[in-house]
Amino acid sequence: MNIILITVVLFAGLVGAALLGRRVHRYIPEEHLSSDSRDAVKLAMGLVATMTALVLGLLVSSAKGAYDTKRSEVIEMAAKIALLNRVLVLYGSEADQARGELRESVADAMQRIWPAEGNNPEQFEPKAGFGVYGAIQGLSPLDDTQRALKTHAVTLMVDLGTLRSMLVAQSIPSISKPMLIILVSWLVIIFVGFSIIAPPNATTMLALVTSAFSVACAIFLILELDQPFGGLIRIPSDPIANVLKYLAK
Repeated sequence: MNIILITVVLFAGLVGAALLGRRVHRYIPEEHLSSDSRDAVKLAMGLVATMTALVLGLLVSSAKGAYDTKRSEVIEMAAKIALLNRVLVLYGSEADQARGELRESVADAMQRIWPAEGNNPEQFEPKAGFGVYGAIQGLSPLDDTQRALKTHAVTLMVDLGTLRSMLVAQSIPSISKPMLIILVSWLVIIFVGFSIIAPPNATTMLALVTSAFSVACAIFLILELDQPFGGLIRIPSDPIANVLKYLAK
């Protein structure tokens, strides 16, 4: 889904709705444009505008909440990876194979989720990390300290698997398409209605175009936040990249 194209089309559609309202204005009898008629139309459009603002705010809040949740999970995952590596270091040289598997798994995930070419990334691979888990399970502790470290490493791997599964489950869009369609329909009604009763001059047209641009930017923000691992407002890869540098030492 090309978000920029959708935003441009929406902006052009709202401007077109305003131009349509101005054209309809020319054919409306003068008695229908009386002060009382304008007040009634303003009241109706105000009601629609209020409902539109509520839905728009709800969508922005929903998209931002989903974005922040996934960002927090990425940061938590980076912290647990760093801690797991530290536990394996403390275990001893016997865990070098598990550390190598961990480094390769993180590098692979980094490449798939934040590709260098900037295209829409793939989601987390559900089976990723199985090699690391198997290497950890294959460790043979020699004393109580190593047994405790192995138990802690297994727990961290389970936590990482849970976070990865959460990200996979949350990969579906958080924004309801029917709600977006309803919102756009209300916006078209608002722009047609206000352009019908507004004086046909450059000032009112400029105000409507500015409003259309602002609304299109809000929709752009909603759609961008709904794709947290792609687009312009993507979740930064810095937490995982920093951990990968740490693992390479």
